Amino acid sequence: MNQNIIDAFCRLNELLDTVRKECPWDKVQTMNSLRYLTIEETYELSEAILDLSQNDCEKANNELKKELGDIFMHLLFYAKIAEEEGRFGTADVLNAISNKLVDRHPFIFRKEDYHGESWEQLKMHEGRKSVLDGVPASLPPLVKSIRLQEKAAGIGYHNFASPAALSEEMTEEQFGNMLFDLVHWAHDHGINADDALSKANLRFQQQVREFEETK
Repeated sequence: MNQNIIDAFCRLNELLDTVRKECPWDKVQTMNSLRYLTIEETYELSEAILDLSQNDCEKANNELKKELGDIFMHLLFYAKIAEEEGRFGTADVLNAISNKLVDRHPFIFRKEDYHGESWEQLKMHEGRKSVLDGVPASLPPLVKSIRLQEKAAGIGYHNFASPAALSEEMTEEQFGNMLFDLVHWAHDHGINADDALSKANLRFQQQVREFEETK
């Protein structure tokens, strides 16, 4: 690893230890008190990534760098709290994700154990009962819908209906306008679009689980 990266990590690690001991705000933080702040930071990172795709400039790069730093600090903060509580340490966290990377990439690290499984099939070896188990229940409905459909497609479930108004030539802007118009139409007809999509997600999850049971 580049020495600059090691030095930068050590600096952040030491700074976080210092503020944890000496800052009145930092010293009283818990995993639960940080949770909602991490959710906010995650959305800020999402916005920075979106802004970067639209404005590839130094300002956008700096904003993305800042938001990545916030998330990085939060992750290290959680690990330190866990260590203080006797749960595990930062090294355990890093080793856990390294082990997962090895397990998820047998076609690179353990070629003798790889038999052509898809990404989702590989994750099922970790003890999951359904390919959908890794999708958080608390995800916003639209993000959840995207993840559910991606995971279902990963095991060969392709029972998706394409609206007649869609075409192969439709641009992202046109599709976004269509989604916006659908939300407006739902509002005019007394339908909460967020609730409607949430219920559609639940129906889809049931369909995928029934599909898994037949395999």
